[in-house]
Amino acid sequence: MGADQMVAEIKDVNLSYMMLAQQMLRADEAAAIYRLGISQDVARIVESLTSGQLLKMAASSMLLCRFRFDDRLIMELLASHGKDRTMSQSHAAILMAGQPAEAMA
Repeated sequence: MGADQMVAEIKDVNLSYMMLAQQMLRADEAAAIYRLGISQDVARIVESLTSGQLLKMAASSMLLCRFRFDDRLIMELLASHGKDRTMSQSHAAILMAGQPAEAMA
């Protein structure tokens, strides 16, 4: 995959992510804030974006979404394929719920 193709893929992911985030926030703000790992201030900004603003943000060559964790344990729990996968994912959700939401700089 060339650099141009990678940038195009990033822009597609950005648009999908921003549209999904906005839909989630409009449907259930509290659940969306938890699932997206964002602060209430950031949630309100994303929720109020116009279509044009959303498209402008999505056109960035920087990936707008990111992993909510850099913890090996959480990564291993989420990637678990064992018979207790549901339990592993529940444990990961509990650990991630204890992490602070990211604020927009």
